[in-house]
Amino acid sequence: MSSPRPSSAERRAQLLDAADAIFAEHGVTAPLDLIVERAQVGRATLYRQFPDRRAIMLALLERSLEKTTAAAVHWREDDEAFFKLLNLVAERIAYSATLVDYWRTVDQGDDEIRHARHRMWQVFEEPMKRAVDKGLCKQVLSSKELSLVFGMLGGALRGETPAQRKQLARRALQIILDGIKA
Repeated sequence: MSSPRPSSAERRAQLLDAADAIFAEHGVTAPLDLIVERAQVGRATLYRQFPDRRAIMLALLERSLEKTTAAAVHWREDDEAFFKLLNLVAERIAYSATLVDYWRTVDQGDDEIRHARHRMWQVFEEPMKRAVDKGLCKQVLSSKELSLVFGMLGGALRGETPAQRKQLARRALQIILDGIKA
């Protein structure tokens, strides 16, 4: 007896996991066939879920936003949530340098990208206000200032290996925290 066929949502998650790993290893211009191979699905399955590379990239961005939002909800009552979220972003940048580099180079006027940046700021807004109210943070940052912080964390992209990127992300985060913590 064969096992039940995975649902569309399971296939989508499988493809995104594969894309995330392939892009981290080979860059965002890696052949999409590597994703198909890693996910162990047919090419048609990939294109049913994602008509092109941009659709994959947007889905990865959306998933990253969902994970950050879930973390913010989980840490809702934690006065240190703002700092924990910054650490989460730093770790993500270190792991997925090529994806971050891609997002830094896309048209910043693109509606979907602008909307995603706004949503990310909204995720950080309440934890940041709470940190300020509790005297843990000097001031609430504007969305542009928060984008600048993310850009500073992006300095980790200069590391040649995952370990170097992780070390640079941690150091960048420490420098940032030294400047914004009360």
